Amino acid sequence: MRNLIRAFLDSPPIQRVRRNHALEHATIHVLSARHPRTTLIGRADSEGFYLFGEVSTQAVEEAAQEALRRLRAGEHELAIHPNCGTNFLTAGLLAAGASFLSLGMGRDQRFRARLERLPTAVLLTTLALLVAQPLGAAAQQHLTTLGDPGDLEIVEVRRYHRGGRTVHRVLTRG
Repeated sequence: MRNLIRAFLDSPPIQRVRRNHALEHATIHVLSARHPRTTLIGRADSEGFYLFGEVSTQAVEEAAQEALRRLRAGEHELAIHPNCGTNFLTAGLLAAGASFLSLGMGRDQRFRARLERLPTAVLLTTLALLVAQPLGAAAQQHLTTLGDPGDLEIVEVRRYHRGGRTVHRVLTRG
């Protein structure tokens, strides 16, 4: 099973998404350092990534180039971001599982019996959320991003306006 997962993660299309996801995170790290009060959201795919946020195209292009240079120089920790959807998904799955297990325990499904199990649900959910932080970062590191950009290069940065919001499309190849 482990070899099957590794083969999937190492397949060229998945590696491209993972590398673009890492570059997206690294770009957001660089931009956030330069524009600390700016909200930025990214979404990677096989062709690059989208960046939502009020920053100039020049700032996005410069940050993406710096991010790529720094990833190539071995700063692979830039590929991990605390606000990544992987972290939120990990936390949601663990918290939901903890709640489900604790509230669903026992055969008695009456309201009072479930209410008596509520402290256990709170405790298990809190523990799940604590475990989710390092587990989400590990999932990013080993599954959803690839800190080594390989031969990835930035081809173009395009700016769009959608619904009053600024969106940049960073296209890559490699």
